[in-house]
Amino acid sequence: MSARKLSAPQPNPETQTFWDGLGEGVLRIKTCEACGKPHYYPRHVCPHCGSDRTRWLETAGRGEIYSLSVMRRGEGAPFAVAYVVLDEGPAMLTNLVADDLDALAIGQRVRLAPQASDAEATGDGPSLPFFTPSGD
Repeated sequence: MSARKLSAPQPNPETQTFWDGLGEGVLRIKTCEACGKPHYYPRHVCPHCGSDRTRWLETAGRGEIYSLSVMRRGEGAPFAVAYVVLDEGPAMLTNLVADDLDALAIGQRVRLAPQASDAEATGDGPSLPFFTPSGD
């Protein structure tokens, strides 16, 4: 099988803190100081109330699988993608890394993981968020 190739993200001034955090092994999201709601994908204006009073929040990097799909065909297969609901509230579309993709399940607890292998490497550029089963 061929290695899965992922494009490197293109940070901009609004998202640079997010990508820098992933490089340090930390998942940061934005939270709104006006309505108090956290949100992902990080952006300056709150998608809930429209306020521009947002700040960075360092998450625990933990959550629960809401939905998942295991791709078994195509370049880089097999691999898994999922919506993970973070403990802080927002859901994010992300990649899952596990030894046994068939053991992944909706409701399973996951945690932020470092890039698992060269198969998921982006080459030059920031890391992407990957999650792995946490066992809790």
